[in-house]
Amino acid sequence: MSLEDDLFAQRLRRTGEIEALGFRAYGQRFDASHTIPQILAHYGSKTAEELADQPRVRIAGRIQTVRRMGKAGFLHLTQSGERLQVYIRKDAVPEPDYALYEGFDLGDIVGVDGYLFRTRTGELSVHAEKLTFLSKILLAMPEKWHGLEDVEIRYRQRYLDLIANPESQKIFVTRAKIVSSLRRQLEERGFVEVETPMMQPVYGGAAARPFVTHHNTLDLDLYLRIAPELYLKRLIVGGLERVYEINRNFRNEGVSTQHNPEFTMLEFYQAYTDYQGLMDLTVELLKQTAIDATGSAVVEYQGTKLDFGNIRRLSMQEAVGNPSLRGHALVEAFERQIEPTLFEPTIIYDYPVEVSPLSKNKPSDPAFVERFEIYVAGMEIGNAYTELNDPKEQCRRFEYQRTLKAAGDEEAHQMDEDYLRAMSYGMPPTGGEGIGIDRLTMILTNSKSIRDVILFPLLRPEGEIGIAERLRGGDV
Repeated sequence: MSLEDDLFAQRLRRTGEIEALGFRAYGQRFDASHTIPQILAHYGSKTAEELADQPRVRIAGRIQTVRRMGKAGFLHLTQSGERLQVYIRKDAVPEPDYALYEGFDLGDIVGVDGYLFRTRTGELSVHAEKLTFLSKILLAMPEKWHGLEDVEIRYRQRYLDLIANPESQKIFVTRAKIVSSLRRQLEERGFVEVETPMMQPVYGGAAARPFVTHHNTLDLDLYLRIAPELYLKRLIVGGLERVYEINRNFRNEGVSTQHNPEFTMLEFYQAYTDYQGLMDLTVELLKQTAIDATGSAVVEYQGTKLDFGNIRRLSMQEAVGNPSLRGHALVEAFERQIEPTLFEPTIIYDYPVEVSPLSKNKPSDPAFVERFEIYVAGMEIGNAYTELNDPKEQCRRFEYQRTLKAAGDEEAHQMDEDYLRAMSYGMPPTGGEGIGIDRLTMILTNSKSIRDVILFPLLRPEGEIGIAERLRGGDV
């Protein structure tokens, strides 16, 4: 038996010792009076004299440290990335409670009833009067309680990462603030949140390879959506003139620091506007989102200040510095020479029609379309355009995409007859946009990899873990 197996078995046996003391190794509901962050926020600045009335508290958390000193001792409980000290004295708690304390392991989850005071060293603490056991830890916490650095473990065991690294918790709290800000801003402008199918008989709305599944009852191949675009525009046809969806998309592509096959997008569509109107809206959305998520429109990413209150705008030809380049040659020059250098928030607009099958042509130059993308830190974080609403022209572009697919382009669009039928009922002039939530979160949390901002990124299976065998062994 390995040392790890032996430790697991010891702790499994300890659950019986806990129950012999009259506690439950896996307890039930515990109604706390405060969270630890609430106590620190409300009482953290109060002096010992101000705590003389001994404010009573009831808290729960995970044990981070234990320090035993004869007939008394200390422990620290953590909750939501913050910690609070607890003082336990043998003559101040029931005898079974102190015996329970003497058997605590790092990582156990417990409840404490008591009152607040400051120790001689001035640390805000809870003077325990009663302990409640809530959940037994069986696996040892990592040696570095703060600063679990092994990225394989952090991504594969996100639960352990969240326990050991308060900064990871903060990333995902910030992510929630980003989504909340975008949702609030759109709804204040009259947008309606909707849901569209994740399984689609015809995939579209982006240039990407789909994941394929099969519906047994209908004997029908379906595709996990690569984008919700064509369904959202059907809603525009139906009279929902401002719609948005915070959606999961799936693209059968590689994995990198900027790509995960499953990712989150915000897509929104507004009737009676165009890409210029969306540029103005985007500038407002991103500035306010940065403020809501970080407290400032200026953020630091990998050592460089980024100002979301000052987003510059350049046409693709201006960015490349060559007005004569067009079509694929212009896009290739941009992607090779310019895109990696766009660190400051930048809008690049007016794309060649060849790479924009769903965008409306520029009336002044039909070789280009009314489209823009948003770049920050060398990454594209958003894509928008004036929607093509001419069904005849859309059909022609679908036909062109079909020739590309026949020539071997696996990312070319499919022909979507129902979408053409919807357009034939009349689509108003419309602007539509998608913003990548994952990449935006990377930037606003100063995270190097998209895996740092996705709770459970896709990883290769790790093989047999052995936990079930250890747990079965505990029953013998």
